[in-house]
Parts: sequence; structure tokens; C-alpha cells
Amino acid sequence: MKAATDDVLKILRLRQVQDRIGLSRSTIYDRMDPNSPRFDSTFPRPVKLGASAIGWFESGITDWLKKRRSQ
Repeated sequence: MKAATDDVLKILRLRQVQDRIGLSRSTIYDRMDPNSPRFDSTFPRPVKLGASAIGWFESGITDWLKKRRSQ
């Protein structure tokens, strides 16, 4: 049986994503930029939280890490 918290979507802010994946802010933004040589089309897209705030779904970051581990 699943715990109630398994169904909750959690948003990670940039600092939390940095801590989770071990990449710097600039590298994360490079992974999202199609014009960058470090572009990664599989990197999770952020969601807009406000006028100047973004975050990433924790499940997307976790899935991305699992896929990278199996490569």
C-alpha cells in the first residue's frame, strides 16, 4: 500500500536541484539551452512558479538521474 505522500508532487528549487544532481547553476542552464554545446534534450524542463521563479518536479529530476545511471 502506498503512503499518502507518494502521490504528492514536490517542486525543487534551483539550489535543491544543484544539491541533488551535483551540477552548478550555469551547467544546469546550459543543459536546458539548445544553443549550448552541453545541451541535454532529456534534462527536465522547469515549471514557472511566478514572475521570476522556476522549479523542477522532483519526480522528473529523479527519473533523469535514474536514466543517466543506466547509460
